[in-house]
Amino acid sequence: MSSNIEGMQDPFLFSAPTSALNTPLTARKIHIRRLYEVLQLSIHRNDLTRARRAWSILVRCKEINWITIWNVAIHLVEDTSYGDDSARKIELLRDMMLHYPDQRMAVIKELVFRLIFSGRHREALDELELLLSRYLPSFPYQDNPVLHVYAGLLCFYLAQESTNSETPTSFQPSFIREATAHFERAQMLDPGNIVATSFLHKIAVRSLEFNIQATQLDDSDDEPMIQDISHPRPKRLRQTMSSP
Repeated sequence: MSSNIEGMQDPFLFSAPTSALNTPLTARKIHIRRLYEVLQLSIHRNDLTRARRAWSILVRCKEINWITIWNVAIHLVEDTSYGDDSARKIELLRDMMLHYPDQRMAVIKELVFRLIFSGRHREALDELELLLSRYLPSFPYQDNPVLHVYAGLLCFYLAQESTNSETPTSFQPSFIREATAHFERAQMLDPGNIVATSFLHKIAVRSLEFNIQATQLDDSDDEPMIQDISHPRPKRLRQTMSSP
């Protein structure tokens, strides 16, 4: 009987949030694993009320380090009874950025996503620029192409958003230059990055079209005005023939 139990597969649906819960499987650890199963199943069924109750018990267990599964906590923040759930998620993510530097790389990606989802594109770019200027000189931020792709995409979007409504196909040059710099940096760090390569090509084509249009406009402005400087032809005098 004991050999059959040892040969059984893992009876749990979800992997343990921490390796400490795997072995040895004491009665306490089995209860914690089952509670974690309830948490995950409730999230999949969108039963957030039950998921929050399971989470509130799990975070009190010494075997659970909630910071390792912080993305679950962000998901559980959502509650329409508190108004704007996105604002609460963003506030929690910013707090994590300050107090948990080991998770900063993953948190900034989630923070930028939440800001974009809320329509706060300029704020998302500001967060990225702050991170790039403050942390990029140190490892591992200096070699992360994803952050540069995010910054490039935001600059490219804002370049279109900031234009005059009368000329929707034009781009703001300053944002285009910033986007190009970020995409080039991402391409240098990751030559196979399809997003960076595609947008660099799009920017190059758009710049070429703009230069051609500007050249044609300049040529039309430089054309001299042709004036007719010839002397006016003398009018014929109408002669009246006298009758004989």
